[in-house]
Amino acid sequence: MSAAKLTRKLHRWGAILTALPVLVVVVSGAFLQLKKHADWIQPPTQHGTRGGPAVNFATVLARAQGVPEAAVQTWDDIDRLDVRPDQGVIKIRCRNRYEIQIDARTGAILHQAERRSDVIESLHDGSFFGDRFKLWVFLPSGLILAGLWATGLYLFVLPHFARRKRKLSSKP
Repeated sequence: MSAAKLTRKLHRWGAILTALPVLVVVVSGAFLQLKKHADWIQPPTQHGTRGGPAVNFATVLARAQGVPEAAVQTWDDIDRLDVRPDQGVIKIRCRNRYEIQIDARTGAILHQAERRSDVIESLHDGSFFGDRFKLWVFLPSGLILAGLWATGLYLFVLPHFARRKRKLSSKP
């Protein structure tokens, strides 16, 4: 079997094996590119009172508990706090993918909405399906995709080399 035939066969089977995982990565990647532009994906960051945070952690927890959609009872229900002093806002990211933004100085709620970007990111890297799936499907798909790039490049360049070789051999 020639190198060109083997490369075409590897390229074809690689594309078939990775079609679904690569589609998930491409579509989720497109959504992630839009996350700062589409409020549906990620709530826009609001601006509060500047001057550094003045609210304490008890106030942060109380504000989060006051939003029924966030379903916050204790600190265990909060995934992380994102403090942005330059914008005067504290983002409270809840475990149920809900986000509350409060003014860092006054504690007033500035915005609240569901945050979908984290789910999209977990789809993108394969962790949504679990660690085993991520390591045994998404990782090999990425490696095969690198092989598809190499074989595709080879198949693209091969005719150019063949034409050049014919031209050189036909010259007297």
